Parts: sequence; C-alpha cells; structure tokens
Amino acid sequence: MSTFKIKDVLTRVYNSKRPAVADLELLLSMATAPETRILYAYADQVRKKFAGNGILLRGIVEFDNNCRNNCLYCGLNRKNKHIKRYRLTQSQVLDSVARMAAQGIKTVVLQSGEASDLDAEWLAKVIREIKQRYHLAVTLSVGEQDVRMYRLWRAAGADRYLLKIETTDREIYRSLHPDMDYDRRVNCQRNLKNLGYQVGSGIIVGLRGQTKHSIARDILFFKRHEFDMIGIGPFIPHHQTTLAKDNKGEALLTLNALALTRIVTRYSHLPATTALGSLEKDYRITGLQAGANVLMPNFTPQPYRRYYELYPGKRCVNEAVGACVPCLARLAAGIRRHLDYSYGHTLIKKIGEGKHG
Repeated sequence: MSTFKIKDVLTRVYNSKRPAVADLELLLSMATAPETRILYAYADQVRKKFAGNGILLRGIVEFDNNCRNNCLYCGLNRKNKHIKRYRLTQSQVLDSVARMAAQGIKTVVLQSGEASDLDAEWLAKVIREIKQRYHLAVTLSVGEQDVRMYRLWRAAGADRYLLKIETTDREIYRSLHPDMDYDRRVNCQRNLKNLGYQVGSGIIVGLRGQTKHSIARDILFFKRHEFDMIGIGPFIPHHQTTLAKDNKGEALLTLNALALTRIVTRYSHLPATTALGSLEKDYRITGLQAGANVLMPNFTPQPYRRYYELYPGKRCVNEAVGACVPCLARLAAGIRRHLDYSYGHTLIKKIGEGKHG
C-alpha cells in the first residue's frame, strides 16, 4: 500500500469517534517494513502527545497461583495437576513491596489466579499495610469477584483493577472459557468503574478462532469503555493446556494491535507486556516504539516466580527480586526515553473529572 494511502487511513481512524472496522482491519494487516514503520511512527507520536515520553514502572507481585477456572490457554487452569501451587503470606508480599519501594517504584500490581478461596479480608489488610507503610498506588488483578469484595478493597485503598476481557468475540470467549460467562466479566468491569477504580482490560493476540476482524472489534470495545489501561500480548501455548499444539501469536499482529489501540484510545496506559518480551526475541522495545508507555518488572520472590506459569518461557523467571529495573533503565535509554517513577494515575480522569486514587 502506498505511503499516502496508509497515512490517509491513519488520519481517518485517529479523527473518528467510531473508526470503521474495515479501516482497522486494513491497518492490522500491515506487514512490510515500510508499512509498519509508518504505523508505529504514527502511534509513537500519539503516545508522545497524550502520554508523554516517560516509561512508567508497575512492579508485579504474583501472590497466589491457585485458580478455579479452566481457561484452555492458561497454565494456571485448575485441571493442570503438574503445576506446584503456592500462596504467599502477608509478610512475603510486604517484603516484596518493600524492595519495590526501595527502588522508587510507585505502583504495585497484586496479581493472582481467580482463587475460589481468596480471603477478601486478608487482601484488604495487605492493601492497607501497603498504603500505610509505603504509600504506593495499588493495582489488583484477582479476577471476577463479588461486588462486596471490590467495595471492601476499594475502601482499603486499592486504586486500580486489571480485568482483561481477552477477546470480545462471544463465540471465541465461550469456547475458550468453560464455566465462565462473557456478560458477567463485562459486568464486573462496570462494577469496578462504578466503585471508582481505574479499570484495565486487554486481549491475547493469536487465540484459536481469532481474526483481524475480531481484533478490530476488540479495539472498538476499548475505545467505547475508555479503559485507563490496556494490556495486549501474544498467545504463547502452554504444554499442559488444551491449546498446547496451537501456534504462537504473531509478534507483528500483536504490535499492530498495540499501535492501533494507542491511536484509537489515545490516553490509555499501554504496557509493553512480558509476553511480548518472551517470544523469539524481546519485542518490548518495538512495543515501546509503537505506542506503549509502561513496563512491569517482576518482584515475585523466588522460588515462587517460576510457578506462576501462565505460559512457558516467561522472561526473567530466574532473576533475583528487583534485578530487572537497571536493565529496564538501559532499555529506555537505548530508545531515548526515560523511566518515569511517578504514580502514573489515569490520564483519562485527569483530563476529564480529575484523577482519583
């Protein structure tokens, strides 16, 4: 496609309140180096205008790998009898957060599987301790829960909640998520937003049955719901799941989806995901040059980090706690960016209603 035609479509998508699915599909199909160079450069300019030049850091603590679900692509699925299950104590979580705070990081992401026996009061206490001792922003990623639990954690001080949709194609969602319900997940996102959380969503690129058409509709879903943060990563098959023999998600399509999400949503915080860095090479750098503005160093203590195996070959599972941050600083400098040690609260509320948290 000619340079003029690509730029024309990009401008049309950027200026539209509801971009045409056909335009998004066309841009998702960019495959040559000249084509993707134009797409990523455009996304990079949008990122610079609306999210600035800094790269925000979100430290992850994966505190529990138990899960009640049987998602066909996930290594934590309840039918996986080969994984070693664990649950961190409060002191282990707080020790990891202390290491994070010592390196100047202002946001912790407390992540777990969707455990059926998650103790809501325990997690609320952990949140309160983090806020009182370290004054960090707290993001939760613990799945679909009762609204009373969401309310409890919000009152304890939780600022954000990540609940990825993974795909907005109902048929694909149904086929890959036995015992789960698409409408329930969307309703949980709505409840979280109503409670004042900064809410995140996201997709996996390369799932069985997914098409560029369905990814285009995913991006429109992101725009419609104005998510504060959106995670987009490639599918990486796990040998102990139903999709073990499926092909990996393509880095190219993942990067195209990331770039388009930046162009369409503008203000959302977009990470260069760990999965994007766990393919045949580290594509996080390209992701940061295609619209991303967040990196997520892992502070899960050893030896537990290797047991939080959503997919195999996960980057940095053998590193010491906190060892990633100096590497990320060098990565940022290599593309003439800098690490941003601010809280990195939502840009959407800052523009409209005033930020919360």
